[in-house]
Amino acid sequence: MGERMRRRAMAVGNINELPENILLELFTHVPARQLLLRCRLVCSLWRDLIDLVTLWKRKCLREGFITEDWDQPVADWKVFYFLRSLRRNLLHNPCAEEGFEFWSLDVNGGDEWKVEDLSKDQRKEFPNDQVKKYFVTSYYTCLKSQVVDLKAEGYWEELMDTTRPDIEVKDWFAARPDCGSKYQLCVQLLSSAHAPLGTFQPDPAMIQQKSDAKWREVNFTQRFPQRFHGDPEKTFQQLQGW
Repeated sequence: MGERMRRRAMAVGNINELPENILLELFTHVPARQLLLRCRLVCSLWRDLIDLVTLWKRKCLREGFITEDWDQPVADWKVFYFLRSLRRNLLHNPCAEEGFEFWSLDVNGGDEWKVEDLSKDQRKEFPNDQVKKYFVTSYYTCLKSQVVDLKAEGYWEELMDTTRPDIEVKDWFAARPDCGSKYQLCVQLLSSAHAPLGTFQPDPAMIQQKSDAKWREVNFTQRFPQRFHGDPEKTFQQLQGW
């Protein structure tokens, strides 16, 4: 045990003989979480280098989060890096490619929820040509939901408390031309005990019978509440009249 620790200390000492600029370049290739949870604890030199703005700006450049001519102000490059690296769709199976996997069918009225292929005409109108399937509701109330564990997705508590990143919610819906319908979306932030900490719910969209059957987008942004200590985020979707 003592010999192994001695060799490790010698290895760190040898690495530390490299110019700081070379060490910084090496650190740009190390996963960010490893830098903070492991490398930063090795010695004071590594800690100071890992805390440099230069390192996190280089990592942003390397990952393609910024370009060489980036001129927008950034308050904290470390936080900026993590927020950009976490920027993705947090919903699993959002476009029905895996059927109803990850979704809970809370209300299944009428002929129940179904998954169908987008027709050629529908694909032409939909803004994303990669989407091939969609969720279909019945003539009566249909409600589905999904719980997203934000911590499991990489949003640790300190980041949510201090930075309070924005939550961007987007969804698309359409109605049949021969049926009226009602669309409603609700997003709740839940505590670890599943108690609601915040609810974001735009007004329901009412579509009259004999509509144009066009795809419509609902889009809103909400910031995390202060002192957020929750784990999951729950999304509800309710449609009637399809």
